[in-house]
Amino acid sequence: MTFTLTPIGHVRGGRTDAIDDDWGASRATIALDAANFTPDALAGLADFSHAEVIFLFDKVPDEKIETGARHPRNRADWPLVGIFAQRGKNRPNRIGLTTCRIVAVDGLSVEVEGLDAIDGTPVLDIKPVMVEFLPRGDVRQPDWSHELMQGYWVKP
Repeated sequence: MTFTLTPIGHVRGGRTDAIDDDWGASRATIALDAANFTPDALAGLADFSHAEVIFLFDKVPDEKIETGARHPRNRADWPLVGIFAQRGKNRPNRIGLTTCRIVAVDGLSVEVEGLDAIDGTPVLDIKPVMVEFLPRGDVRQPDWSHELMQGYWVKP
């Protein structure tokens, strides 16, 4: 089965390089495609503090796609884990997901903070964050993942 996804818009501004760390202060705008949407599509979004942004890692070439296990960030001191046990960009369908703070909504634009996607990235969807959709119960993760994330949102 094959699906075709059409971007709803693109990331404008923010960072131009996909560097692994210090994404927290990054501000960017998600510009919806004016040929397919009107400002009504964003009505009510400004009432939420955060949004989940689903996007496409469109700069990852086919030969870099991972389907098995690898060391996160190619660090041999971290365990060999499957691509679905990490959040790297070299995923089979190149789909990224980030929870961002909504800074402003204006017309066909959503300004966000903490989006780890670069300028020009195709955006597939935007969903408001609702407490009822957050994880229920305790969240657990391995120690290596905490180490990996130490500088991801804030410059180390």
